[in-house]
Amino acid sequence: MANDSSDFARSMAIATSGLRAQAGRMRVISENIANADSTASTSGGDPYRRKVPTFSSALDRTLDAQVVTLGKIKPDQSNFRVKYEPSSPAADATGNVKYPNVNSVVEMTDMRDAQRSYEANVNIISATRRMIQRTLDILKS
Repeated sequence: MANDSSDFARSMAIATSGLRAQAGRMRVISENIANADSTASTSGGDPYRRKVPTFSSALDRTLDAQVVTLGKIKPDQSNFRVKYEPSSPAADATGNVKYPNVNSVVEMTDMRDAQRSYEANVNIISATRRMIQRTLDILKS
């Protein structure tokens, strides 16, 4: 049976895994936003394809707890946006240019969700640290 100090360590480790996963998610979202208006480097080529992060849970045997990890980063298979821009170097023979399948509004919504999850994990770590400090203060007196 686990004692209180290992419960604190377990809570912090689980929250830390959430921080890592959300940080990875924010990195992928940032990459999507950064490439939202890029075009292909060759005439008629495909531009940047949006990436979608996934999460998975794993059993951490040292902690005897489920932790979250950033899973595979999958390409979004939705269609590219197409604009008629015959003067663009990325235009195909018909004058159409493919743009990434990135919607900035969707990305910002996902970023806000990732930020809230990240902050929730930071709050767990802060609360756990305060509880440890309070326990030490009680034991000292």
